[in-house]
This record gives sequence, structure tokens and C-alpha cells, in this order.
Amino acid sequence: MKAADIIGKKVLVIGSGLSGVGSVRLLHQVGAVPIVLEENTKMTEEDIRKKLHEEDRDNTQIIIGNIEDAVLDEISLTVPSPAVPLDAPTVMRIKEKNIPIWSEIELAYNFSKGKLIAITGTNGKTTTTTLVGDIMKAHFADTYVVGNIGVSYAESALKMTEDSVTTGEISSFQIEAVDNFHANVSAILNITPDHLNRHHTMECYASMKENVTNRQTKDDTCVLNYDNEYTRDFGNRCPSKVIFFSTKEKLSDGFFLDGDEIFMSTAGGATRIMNIHDMNLVGLCNVENVMAAIAISLSMGVPLATILNVVRNFKAVEHRIEFVATKNGVDYYNDSKGTNPDAAIQGIRAMSKPTILIGGGYDKGSEYDEWIENFGDKVKLLVLIGQTKEKIAECAKKHGFTNYCFKDSFEDALKFCTESADEGDAVLLSPACASWDMFPNYETRGKKFKEYVNAL
Repeated sequence: MKAADIIGKKVLVIGSGLSGVGSVRLLHQVGAVPIVLEENTKMTEEDIRKKLHEEDRDNTQIIIGNIEDAVLDEISLTVPSPAVPLDAPTVMRIKEKNIPIWSEIELAYNFSKGKLIAITGTNGKTTTTTLVGDIMKAHFADTYVVGNIGVSYAESALKMTEDSVTTGEISSFQIEAVDNFHANVSAILNITPDHLNRHHTMECYASMKENVTNRQTKDDTCVLNYDNEYTRDFGNRCPSKVIFFSTKEKLSDGFFLDGDEIFMSTAGGATRIMNIHDMNLVGLCNVENVMAAIAISLSMGVPLATILNVVRNFKAVEHRIEFVATKNGVDYYNDSKGTNPDAAIQGIRAMSKPTILIGGGYDKGSEYDEWIENFGDKVKLLVLIGQTKEKIAECAKKHGFTNYCFKDSFEDALKFCTESADEGDAVLLSPACASWDMFPNYETRGKKFKEYVNAL
């Protein structure tokens, strides 16, 4: 299906969140006829219209709950929200009717212009995307940062020109339904177990991540993590030119860490790039993010001096191993974006003091063994909240860690951490779980943590 095919046609947008609102805006602008389906019956039509842009509020049909076959028969394209699984009952009905399905990023790509950088991976996406976006802004005049980072790609697409450079954070949910989507430079930072309640198997989850290289050729570039089994293996069958980065191996081609120095190697010849202590970011995970960002940016033709200037001045992304404050001799860190065990491991590794750790939340089907094994002598107390608290406690006991406690609310957990912390300790919010059982998103959880700490 081509972009021109939807002009004047009815397009079903499932979901009224950020992606849905952006899709409706784009569809109206290009002359399509969007219909919004909101399956959450707790929402009212008034609620949904308030979320839409003012220009779209009065001329958009809204359906709440179930959609009738008679309406589906008039639909030429469906754009589901990233939160809507492609095996959901409504989507299966749409598939049976052979109605094309585009993700929001596919819709946006078909109407966008310029060059595209697409960054995915289980962890590190937001930091790397933000850093790359800042580097692009330092070199190119017309840049956009979109996607899972909280900015609708669809909403920005029509503003782009042939000279635009767009950096997109792309989640596995967003990349499920793409066709023409084609990045000039892509990156898969890592693939570790996550969202298995949605994708069911690691093989399916990994294949969704690999979709970021959709339509790429050897004229394009994909940046991959050599230390990750999945991404290293994918390098053998990646359709584009591959650039690896590693914190464990001295690569003959690619970027690697040797001691505290980052090197770039070409045909076996290594050139020193920078010392990791020259940047503000902490933790080995951020060294990986920086190496990926350098590789991506050089592939886009940005001078190394410009890249390093941005890297050296770049501060941690909000909610990702973010230092909040020191109160009564205790350091507080907000790692609310540590929404899976592998991400939360990086949070622990970044700590240099005895740590009281807040964990638990919505159950995405994760296993917590490796996370707990990384506690070592750093985690002195584990404070558990949310849906997964008992599951995590059982896993902790299995690994011989018994210094944990349950708290019924986030506020109770924060108060208990403050009372239990000694001078010289750290309190780390790095839950290893999503926030959806207690909060609408990880940002709200992180902001609550920071508000509490700053009020101490």
C-alpha cells in the first residue's frame, strides 16, 4: 500500500494515546478520514476529544468499545496504538478482512522526508536516542527526535524536508507492523528478555527488534552490540553494513573499551577516542550507549570533534540512573526506567555505596535470578512493592538473599527507606518491573520519587 492510497479514505486509528492523537493529526492533514476506536470503555467521547488537537476535535468520528463489521468494511487502513497487540481480537478481525495494518511509525515514515536514524534495543534506547539527537542538533540545522521517547513521529512527519535528520527511539511494539519503513542508520543496542507477556517467546521478541533494519541495504548502516549474543548473531545476517561496539572484546573493526579508554578500530588499527571519565554519565551501560552514539553519528557524517563535545557535556536522561540529591548523608538515585531485570542490573552496577533498593511492580513475565545475583555486597536491603513483590521475594530466598521487606504503597516504601538508610548509604529506585500496577507510566513513578526526596 502506498501513502497516496489513503487520501480520501477512512483510516481506523486504534487507541487515543500519544501515537493515536499524532496519527489523527497527520491523517487529517493529508486528506484521509480518521476514525478513532478506543476500546477502554471507561473513557468518554468528551475525554477523547479533549486529547485530540483542536483542529481534529469536531471532525473525527469516535467509537468506544466494540466496532461493528459494517464500519470495518469501509476501512482502507488500520493504525493500531503500540499498546495494542497484533493478536488482539479486534486486530484479528481486521486481518481476516485483509485490511492493511500500519504502525504509527510506518504511517509517519510514508509521509516524512530526509534521513532517518532508528534506535532500538531492550535497554539504553532513551539515553542513546537523546544523546544522538543532541549530536545531530549540533551539526545539522533541521533535526527531529521522535518515537518512544514521548514525541509522536506522525505529528512531526509533515514538517520534515529533504534536509531533515530524524532520530527515532523505536520500541518492539512500534516496529511490529512496518513495510516501507527504512532507516539510513539503525541500531540494536541489546536484546534481553522483556515484554514476553506480549511477544510470548524470545525468538519473536528478537525478530521484532530486527525489524528496525527493514528495507536496509549495504548502503545503510546498523550499529550492534558485540557483547550481546542475539545482536552479535544478527550481525551475520543483517542486510546492512554492520558496526559493532564492545566493552569486553578488543575488536579489529568497531568500537571497544580498553581500561578507561574508548577506541575506534579499523582493519586492526586502533585510535583512541576518549576517556570514559571525561563524560558525566555513569555505569558500564552508559559506556555502551556512548559508543553506540559515536558509531551512529560518525555514520551520519558528523565530525568526531563535534560528537565528543556533545558527549562530554551530556547529562543523564531523567529517570535513568539519575542522581536526585544527597539528604542527611544519603545519596538518592532515580532509575525508574529500569523496567526490566537487565536494565535494573545496570542500576546496581552503577552504585558505589551500600544500597537500599526499591524493587517490584507490574509483572511482564520476567525472571529475576540474574538481577538478584548481581546484588553482591552492594544491596543491603530490598524493599518490595507492587504485583511482583512475592514473586521476587521467592526468587531472592532461592539465591540466599533474605534481607527484604514488603510495603503496600510507594509512599510507605519511600518512608521506610529514609528511616533505614545510614549516612554513607544510597537509596536506589530501580524496580526491574513496569509501573502499570501502581502508576500510569515509569515517568510518574520517577517524579513521585524525586518529589519525595527533594521534600526531605
